[in-house]
Amino acid sequence: MKSATKPGLNDNVPESEASLLEKRSIHLITLRLIPFMFILYIIAYVDRVNAGFAALQMNAELHLSRAASGFGSDIFSIGYFLFEIPSNLILHKIGARIWIARIMVTWGLIASSMMFVTGAKSFHVLRFLLGFAKAGFSPSMILYLSHWFPRKYLVTATALAGVIGGAISGSPLEMHGIGELSGW
Repeated sequence: MKSATKPGLNDNVPESEASLLEKRSIHLITLRLIPFMFILYIIAYVDRVNAGFAALQMNAELHLSRAASGFGSDIFSIGYFLFEIPSNLILHKIGARIWIARIMVTWGLIASSMMFVTGAKSFHVLRFLLGFAKAGFSPSMILYLSHWFPRKYLVTATALAGVIGGAISGSPLEMHGIGELSGW
C-alpha cells in the first residue's frame, strides 16, 4: 500500500524505505541547519524581550521614566508592524537566505548601537529602527525551514526555541560592569 504523499521521488519506494530515507535525511539536515538557526531564534527572542529586563538597570542609569521605557517597547512593535508586510513581500522576491542575511546584519548593527544610548530620544529611535530591521525575521526563518522540513518537525523546533529563549532572557543583566559596560 502506498502512502498518501504527493507524487514525486518516493512513488516507487516502499513505505518503510521511504520512512527510513526521510528520517535519515531529516537527521542530516537537522545537524546542518538547526544548531545555527536555533541560536538565531533564541537571540531574536532574547533581543525582543530584553528591554523589559534591561529596564531594571537602564532606567536608573539613563534617567528614564517607566513610561519612557515602556514606550521603547511599544515603538519597537510599531517599527516591526510597519515593515512586516513589506519585508515579507521582499522575502518572496529575493529569497529567504539573502533576506535573513540582510535582517541579521542590520539587526546586529542597530542592536550594537544600543550601547550609545544616552537618553529617551536615542533609546526610542534605536528601538524603532530595531523593530524595522527585525521585521520579517520569523517568517523568513519559517519559510527557509519549510523548504527543508515537513510541518510536523517545524512545530517542535519553534516551540523549543521559545522555551529556551525565555529561560535565558535575564542572563545579560548578570554581566553588568564587565568591560565597563552596563548589563542592559
